[in-house]
Amino acid sequence: MSDKSGLIDRAVHQLRSHITSGDWPVGSKIPTEPALTELLGVGRNTVREAVQSLVHAGLLVRRQGSGTYVLSDSELMVVMGREIAGANQQHVLEIRRSLEVESARLAAVRRSPADLAVLRELNTARQDAFASGDVDLMVSSDLALHRAIAAAAGNPVLLSLYENLIDAIGANIRTNVIGLVHTQSEDDHDALVDAIEAGDPERAIDEITSYLAVYIAGGPATHGPETRQASTGGARSPQQPR
Repeated sequence: MSDKSGLIDRAVHQLRSHITSGDWPVGSKIPTEPALTELLGVGRNTVREAVQSLVHAGLLVRRQGSGTYVLSDSELMVVMGREIAGANQQHVLEIRRSLEVESARLAAVRRSPADLAVLRELNTARQDAFASGDVDLMVSSDLALHRAIAAAAGNPVLLSLYENLIDAIGANIRTNVIGLVHTQSEDDHDALVDAIEAGDPERAIDEITSYLAVYIAGGPATHGPETRQASTGGARSPQQPR
């Protein structure tokens, strides 16, 4: 191994350590190139090659005019995310159910007052987005609320898994949203947020399970309050918002 290759490998290892340790969390901007040369004790060319290596690995992403950001803290999750991105949407829904049911259950038990404030704010934003009919806004607001529920679960491993699959989950949400622009009630997560706020894990499980069951059973084209009630065998009044 040449001296140059050894320097690059060591720089990559140091950068990866800052990411996987949580020093630079997912979504954060990493230090500038001059700061990295000082931090790592290597030249700019070595820093550039080390950063590019982690960009190729899927851990970092460059944003023109903004800087370099942490995209993932696990190369394994990057590989999984790429696999899932091209997966059957029904299979993605089943994975979503596994993650989001547990997220909702734990959030109902562990949520903090700060978590609840975030959930209420994001649920209101989601209502506004669904009322607007703007697909991009609907997708981003729905994803933000579900991600916040995963954060409120108080399990960093679960949250990391969710965040590393967020592109695939977002694509799945978009598929669902496109099919229900004219039929989806904009307040269908009220009861889920209420259950989490009430500290009722069983009701939180019921709410998220029944919500996803509609898509798993019949897809977004058949989505609506009456369809959800029939698909889950519940006894909810069709007029009761979800």
